[in-house]
Amino acid sequence: MRTMYAIFFGVFFLNPIYSQQKDKGQSPIGVFDSGTGGLTILQAILTLDAFNNNTGKPGSDGVPDFINESFQYLADQANMPYGNYAAVNKTALLKEHILKNVKFLLQKNYEVHHSEKREFQQKPTVKMVVIACNTATAYAIGDIKKYVAAENSQIPVIGVIDAGCRAAIQTQQKGINGTIGVFATAGTVASEGYPRTLKAMAAKLGLTQLSIISQGGVGVAESIDRDYNYFSDTIYAVRNDYKGPSVRNEKYTIDTLLLNAYRFNKNDNKLLCEYDSAGRCLDMQLNDPSNYVRYHLVSLLEKMKKENYSLPLSTLILGCTHYPYLKDTIGSVLKELYNYRNSGGFVYRKFLSPDVVLIDPGVETAKEAYVTMRMQKISSQLKNKLSNQFFISVPNTTLKDIELQPDGWFTYAYKYGRSEGANKEYIKYVPFDTKNIAAATYNRFRLVLPDVYMHLRKVVHGLDE
Repeated sequence: MRTMYAIFFGVFFLNPIYSQQKDKGQSPIGVFDSGTGGLTILQAILTLDAFNNNTGKPGSDGVPDFINESFQYLADQANMPYGNYAAVNKTALLKEHILKNVKFLLQKNYEVHHSEKREFQQKPTVKMVVIACNTATAYAIGDIKKYVAAENSQIPVIGVIDAGCRAAIQTQQKGINGTIGVFATAGTVASEGYPRTLKAMAAKLGLTQLSIISQGGVGVAESIDRDYNYFSDTIYAVRNDYKGPSVRNEKYTIDTLLLNAYRFNKNDNKLLCEYDSAGRCLDMQLNDPSNYVRYHLVSLLEKMKKENYSLPLSTLILGCTHYPYLKDTIGSVLKELYNYRNSGGFVYRKFLSPDVVLIDPGVETAKEAYVTMRMQKISSQLKNKLSNQFFISVPNTTLKDIELQPDGWFTYAYKYGRSEGANKEYIKYVPFDTKNIAAATYNRFRLVLPDVYMHLRKVVHGLDE
């Protein structure tokens, strides 16, 4: 840990304990993602205790490193999933969405939710932007930095890809030799952001032999955030508007010869089938986050088999902020696949380590944010900090040409059929509430992100933190 951050900390260690910060130090830290997945980054920030808060040097002091800080979180739910924009050649539109999110964090007001007429309330502008989204980092971090510099050159911008790569390289330095896997959205994989960064870091450290494989997890983040095109509580039969892996999907095909390897959960409506008169499944669709994970991990290992990788998968970067929600599931499925055998013996052991290290970039991102905050002298010194705020984008229903699904969100065709430069207010930014975030999602926060949930209880339900 100290080795990887030595250069980064070097300048900081030359400085004494910082004195009372300027007004800017009391502003919140802005965190944004394409959906609620970025809350895993916020959880890592809230719970980080990797530094001494008096000296700023590495080493736990028993006190959360961001204890005096407040936060402003934004989920661009209306425009997610970001990973699909590259597939339809709409990365310029994606960048437009991302820059609008940054603009919102920098502005000083927001629209009142469910107001019959346009009313705005004041909010503080942020002092730092943390891009808690791998796809946004991969495609737009340069644009974000240019935009922020034009608006306020003092606001630092932190992305997640460098942090995740740094942790993965550390596993190689520790002697865990093998293939580094990147499990991310299709858009992040298409950007080549992770392999490019991994290779650059490895070259600087003299690690010339680096084996990397990527898998685009179509449907994983979408099903976690309950995107209707990939998941629905109320659907019990295959449907035409489904966009995920299926028997008939030529790009993301469920191979019926691999059903024993997939081991899909068939309970309730988690796996949907279209049957013929003889009871045979003609088509199959996934309707559960864990089933999406099973499909993609088998696909990754099948790719390694086909390309005959010489080094087994030893490290897997969870290259989407939604994926840590399923970290236990991912680890469990990898164990299953390591032990999976057919009549010919163990199928994947040549390509899979018995204990794969799962890299959650959240902790590394939190560390980088802390060090940057101290170096820029924008740490808050006040214990009476501002209240945390949680915002989400929703469709702007006053727009005449808007097209919505039955669940009230944009249709797939409308979402990805738009073009950049149209100068339309497609969405509104409003606070989290019980209408734009499902009860099941809040329950997931409670179980997986307890520190974030404690803050949300007050914001959404008016309960004490």
